[in-house]
Amino acid sequence: MIDEALEELHTAIEKAQGALKRELSKLRTGRAHSSLLESIRVNSYGTLMPITQMATVTAPEARLLVVKVWDKSQLKLVEKAISQSPLGLNPQNDGDIIRVPLPMLSEERRKELCKIARRTGEETKVTIRKARHDTKDLLSSLKEEKEVGEDDVERALKKVEEIVQQATNEVDAIVVKKEKDILEV
Repeated sequence: MIDEALEELHTAIEKAQGALKRELSKLRTGRAHSSLLESIRVNSYGTLMPITQMATVTAPEARLLVVKVWDKSQLKLVEKAISQSPLGLNPQNDGDIIRVPLPMLSEERRKELCKIARRTGEETKVTIRKARHDTKDLLSSLKEEKEVGEDDVERALKKVEEIVQQATNEVDAIVVKKEKDILEV
C-alpha cells in the first residue's frame, strides 16, 4: 500500500513537470522553434484546428519560421491566425509558404517572460505540494486503519519529503534554464 502511494506521488510529479515543460516551450525566446506556433488555432472548414494539423512548421534560421500549409486554399486563414495571435508576429505570405520573421525581444519583454516562467514554476510547485498533501492523507488513513505500522508510515513520510524536495529542485532547474534561454541575446 505504501509503495502504491509513493508511485502515485511520482506519477503526479511527472505529470506536473511535463505540463511545466509544455507551458515553458510556448514562451518565446530569442530563437525560432517550431513549437512556438503550436498553441495557435485556425478556423478551417468550420472547426478550430491547431496549425500543426494543417501545415509543417520549420525553423530554418534562428529568427525565421517557415509554415508550409498542405491545403493552399487555407493559406490566408493560417496567415490571419498567426497575425492575430498574442505572439505579436507579422507573417509574410508568398502564395506558397508563409514566412514568419521573429523580431528581437526588448529587454522589458524578456523580463516579463522571465516573470511568466517563474509564475508557471510556482504553479507547478503548488501542484507538487498538493500531491504531497494527498499522499500524506492517504498514509495517515492507512495508519489509522492499522493496515500498516507506525514506523512504516514514518519512513514513508520521510521518503515523501525527499521526493518532493527533489522534484521542487528539478522545477527550479527547469525554470532557471528557461530564464537563461529567454535572457540570451
